[in-house]
Amino acid sequence: MKLPLGLHLGERLDLDDALAAATYADEQGLDSVWVPEGRLTRDAIAPMAVMASRTRRVKIASSVVNNRTRNAALMAVTFKTLDELAPGRAILGIGAWWEPLAGNLGLPLRKPLKTMREYVTVVKRFFANEVVDFDGEFVRVHGARFDSMYRENRPVDVPVYIGAVGMRMLELSGEIADGVNLDFLLPVDYLDEAVPAIGRGIAKRTDGRTSIDMTQLVACSVDDEDPRAAVDACKEFLTLYLMQQPHIAAHCGVEPELVDRLKEIAGWPARPEDVRRAMALVPDALVHRVTACGSTAEAYEALERYHHAGVRVPVLSPLGRKIDTIHALVKAAQ
Repeated sequence: MKLPLGLHLGERLDLDDALAAATYADEQGLDSVWVPEGRLTRDAIAPMAVMASRTRRVKIASSVVNNRTRNAALMAVTFKTLDELAPGRAILGIGAWWEPLAGNLGLPLRKPLKTMREYVTVVKRFFANEVVDFDGEFVRVHGARFDSMYRENRPVDVPVYIGAVGMRMLELSGEIADGVNLDFLLPVDYLDEAVPAIGRGIAKRTDGRTSIDMTQLVACSVDDEDPRAAVDACKEFLTLYLMQQPHIAAHCGVEPELVDRLKEIAGWPARPEDVRRAMALVPDALVHRVTACGSTAEAYEALERYHHAGVRVPVLSPLGRKIDTIHALVKAAQ
């Protein structure tokens, strides 16, 4: 392919469509499929397992599971199991979760950098088939390891990608992870700051690595017959995230006053009619700055800009005419 692509197959797609899209990605030679687990809508692991069993080449990644609700040992053995289904193709994409969801479920975010460092350290030790002893503030494991009585315990090749947005988390990713899975709704010029932050982390590594992988979700919508409809699909999505995920708003170049006005219109959780009413306040220029939308040519050019800025794999997160968008952009990349 001219441009390596991934697919972000979340709950905006019916499960049957998501599974079919994973098979399509495998057949078309895409790099990877990424399955989210952000909201209380759909678990990531069950669809990943089905996708792993139905494909032969494409990488199967989480984008992202959080480091709060599964302990580190369970997470490690879960991805060990996925590696059995798809040897060498499973990727653990992990994030720090987000508010207000974490707090609403009794797990408020606290010291996310330290939590991530401890969690990834322990998970990678399990993947290395070590006996793990770790007594951290958030993660504690004493004398545990992979423990099969019926087959050889051995290391598993599961890369760890951190879903990072802030510069300190990106720096930590460079130091301890195998890759980063950057979020959607971040402009290309965000990478001007993000890439050096990752580099500062890489400089701290003790394993001899001099680079890590970089992927990025890109919200996209294509409609060659009605490009305005494609832009509006991305605008509605952007409006929702500006209202509800301040870590995105802080990095996508939007004025704080606009975020405040949007929040006055819709609360948590936002009703669809509130989002549609609020999106009138969001300018088209901002939509084009942080998504890939409009005609196929316009959207593909936006994906190329992310790639040229350092993103190895732009990961399509489809909106609007979702399946048509996937097919149009994959065809353009071939």
